[in-house]
Amino acid sequence: MTLKTQAIQTALSGNWEKAIDINKSLIKEDPSDIDALNRLAFAFTILGKTKDAKSTYQKVLKLDALNSLALRNLKKLDGKNISMGKSNGSLMVNNTFIEEQGKTKIIELINIAQSSFINTLRTGQSLKLLIKRLKIFVVTENNKYVGVLPDNIGKRLIKFMKAGNQYEAYVKSALDHHMIAFIREVKRVTRFKDQPSFLSSLDKALEFEKKLGKSAKSSDYEDQNDSEEE
Repeated sequence: MTLKTQAIQTALSGNWEKAIDINKSLIKEDPSDIDALNRLAFAFTILGKTKDAKSTYQKVLKLDALNSLALRNLKKLDGKNISMGKSNGSLMVNNTFIEEQGKTKIIELINIAQSSFINTLRTGQSLKLLIKRLKIFVVTENNKYVGVLPDNIGKRLIKFMKAGNQYEAYVKSALDHHMIAFIREVKRVTRFKDQPSFLSSLDKALEFEKKLGKSAKSSDYEDQNDSEEE
């Protein structure tokens, strides 16, 4: 795996400290690597290191005065339009992504919007889930299209949402052609009180075993009927 791929993967997984280290290594190899500089500045922003983020974006603009990503994000930083806590830049974001088995899920969206738009999204930014054409579309608070949940997850959630379950969603990580969402169940209706919104690997295995059990019982019943007929 190349350093560039590692840099992207660590950002997508939310490991911002490691993302900083890897992008610094890339920049050491090539000080004019604009993509690495932009990724580094973004990681600094997420961790609340505004001064470092600004200086890094300024380095980008020295190399490319019209770089739209650097210009846009610098404008956000100057306007303090970032959703971070005052005492600890990463605190608010980290609290948003507390995981609970069966109630939360980190999901990579499919059919995502253009990278120019994806790169404007911020970690921790609130999203909405909308049911359309047997799929769940993910949009911003302003109803701008972001992407779609994979069918294996979307079909399950549609059943729960139509019954009254409620969910909240956030941007976990957004970079170029990748968009990771964090979804949390906030209300579960009585009808599904024993059914988790999201299946873990163990849950999936148990569900598969139950299906096998039902299939075996059905087969035994058919064999018994065949024996009686003989």
